[in-house]
Amino acid sequence: MVASYKEIVTKAVVGKGKKSFKNTYTAEAEHIPSTVLGCWVINHRFKGYKAGDKVGVDGSFDVNIWYSYDNDSKTTVINKKIEYNELFNVKIRDNADLSGDTDIIVRTLRQPTCSSVNPLEGKTISFNIDKELGVEIVGETKVKIAVEDDEDPWDEIVDDIDEKTLNEIDEKVDENYI
Repeated sequence: MVASYKEIVTKAVVGKGKKSFKNTYTAEAEHIPSTVLGCWVINHRFKGYKAGDKVGVDGSFDVNIWYSYDNDSKTTVINKKIEYNELFNVKIRDNADLSGDTDIIVRTLRQPTCSSVNPLEGKTISFNIDKELGVEIVGETKVKIAVEDDEDPWDEIVDDIDEKTLNEIDEKVDENYI
């Protein structure tokens, strides 16, 4: 048999990468903080898009910082929405065509979390947020497959019954059974 090759154009993951981020932010408290009691990150939202030869991710999350004030006699919570824009250099695999329709898939590999939070001078609180994002680019690519020109011949199926067995069946069948 002779094999030839055909090219199939299909959608597949043509680029993939991940990136970790550590960013420092500040928030203004209503009162001068005595002690920071906790920090939570919730409501993480994001969307990816093609930005020239890079991939951009626009996102946001809410940060809640719980702190005490007035010599640790009262507590309150700061609510702050953080918006971000991150750019990725994603390596594109061979034979990928990004001029057409591409899809950008973004995943959170590590949710945003507060790694440290500290009161600064006055009413300002500083906090670090760590997160890891993964990006996949789905686009058109060509795949080569081997195609066999000749069809495999059909195998002959031979029953295991021979003439002797057929004669025995004929002899043992009682035609007046019913």
